[in-house]
Amino acid sequence: MSPGQAVLVGFAATILLGTALLMLPAAHHGPGRAGFVQALFTATSASSVTGLTVVDTGSYWSGFGQVIILLLIQVGGFGILSAGALLVLATGGRIGLRTRMLAQTESNALTLQDLRRVLARIAVVTFGVELLITFALFGRLLFGHDYAFGDAAWFGLFHGVSAFYGAGFSLWEDSLIRFAEDAAIIVPVGVGVIIGGLGFPVLLELWRNHRRPSRWSLHTKLTLAGTVLLLLGGMVVFAVIEWENGATLGALDLHGKIISSWFQSLTTRSAGFNTIDIGEMREESWVVANMLMFIGGGSGSTAGGIKVVTFIVLVLIVITEARGGRQAEAFGRTIPSATLRQALSVTFIAGNTVAVATLALMALTPFSFEQCLFEVISAFSIVGLSTGITPSLPESAQLLLTGLMYVGRVGPLTLVLALALREHQRMYDYPEEAPIIG
Repeated sequence: MSPGQAVLVGFAATILLGTALLMLPAAHHGPGRAGFVQALFTATSASSVTGLTVVDTGSYWSGFGQVIILLLIQVGGFGILSAGALLVLATGGRIGLRTRMLAQTESNALTLQDLRRVLARIAVVTFGVELLITFALFGRLLFGHDYAFGDAAWFGLFHGVSAFYGAGFSLWEDSLIRFAEDAAIIVPVGVGVIIGGLGFPVLLELWRNHRRPSRWSLHTKLTLAGTVLLLLGGMVVFAVIEWENGATLGALDLHGKIISSWFQSLTTRSAGFNTIDIGEMREESWVVANMLMFIGGGSGSTAGGIKVVTFIVLVLIVITEARGGRQAEAFGRTIPSATLRQALSVTFIAGNTVAVATLALMALTPFSFEQCLFEVISAFSIVGLSTGITPSLPESAQLLLTGLMYVGRVGPLTLVLALALREHQRMYDYPEEAPIIG
């Protein structure tokens, strides 16, 4: 089985197993069992660490069902981190994955003998960050909100795992709105989302060279720079648009407005948690959220979208053309033309997928274009935010979003891998002739 096929089959098998378990009578409260579409949608959303739901996680699913969802998040998230770390590090040349894997950055190479060590580091970082978030939330819920010991531990663990993987699943019906002004809850969750959204290739390099930024690869520098710019830019724009909106930021004090603006900027690109009512946001904020969701997080992370570096590369292409340059450059490095073509290919395919799916969702539902577009981008970019229409969608529309979550999770990874494996150096070129552009 090829690497791309292994990713596709592995996630499909995880989703089907999760669906079967969630359809057991013990998985939800009340008599009978969950419907197939409800179980399939939830299993896909959890395995792909999206966070979209058609039923309330805390009240509909039993303790057993919540454990299944948590395990699906853990298995799906760790699987995509592991696959992403190995495949994103693969740059240049063909990669023989039948008998060996050679994953290479600018200054570091990973051979088959190194894979066990890489996976061990992924596990250490993953479980270490999850435990830190869990303990922070546990302490705050226990001593600050008077939760019972067992409830504080379970809620802390569930949301700690969900935060690091950017899953967006919450046991509270209003997500994190009730804690909008509580920095002791919002900041640990937000920091976990940021760390998980950087991608393990970046985390691995920061681990190795945290004291020597000059030795960071171009990928790490672009990811960190793009993450900071998008986070701060989104925070400012959300604050400006929603500051006086009484249904969102306007109902909070100054402290709450700043925290919620920051949190919504970071969670829009990766997680799916919310501290304000997304359905009550102004349409201008929906447009900004759509842009941030479409961009997504770092390559090799559990975040979706076209990825931060892809977006930055596209910006560099435009800047290069505007300046009349010949090659895109950043941080003293020239970006290969193959990387530019891959960025354009991924963005073009993603944009057309969103457009077609939006038209399909509009045909299946009575909701507006703005609502359908938001829901489609959220599903495809595996973010998990919703304007509130997901539970009201007919089963046909829910199945459409289920397919989008699956494609959004495994599609970009397998596409990039396919482009890398198919690339080869041709020993001749045809004569050049430039068509008219614009």
